[in-house]
Amino acid sequence: MQCKEKMETYLREHQVPFQEQQHARSFSATTIAESEHISSKKFAKTVILMVDGQLMCFVVPATYSVDLETVRAITGAQDVRLAHEAEFKQAFPDCEVGTMPPFGNLYGIPVYVDKSLSAEDSITFPVGTYTDTMSMNYADFEQLVHPHIAIFARAHL
Repeated sequence: MQCKEKMETYLREHQVPFQEQQHARSFSATTIAESEHISSKKFAKTVILMVDGQLMCFVVPATYSVDLETVRAITGAQDVRLAHEAEFKQAFPDCEVGTMPPFGNLYGIPVYVDKSLSAEDSITFPVGTYTDTMSMNYADFEQLVHPHIAIFARAHL
């Protein structure tokens, strides 16, 4: 089962409403947000980090980046770095690299969400391809994923 179908099934099983969108093939979260006419603050970008040897998902708005020093502080970890593609590719076998949804729980990976994203009423995110996204209420996302919410991202100017 591909990521998109996995997400559709999971959300339907939990009776959570969602919308699906398609856009031209894109590798940039900000470009996708623009093409879908949504605020980049509502586009959830998943960044995979290696935290003391364990993969973790850090979810931030499209125009934000993860502050590794802050992640080190909030997790109490010694070693925090961006995960290499080879390290996380197998963890998300049904997704094209870089298009992971913020549902690390479906892949056995802890999820952290930046507080700025948790303030949004809805979020949009990739679902395993460079052309597909889903949107849903943030409250439903939080109820399904139970992410750690913290301040660990910084906005790009």
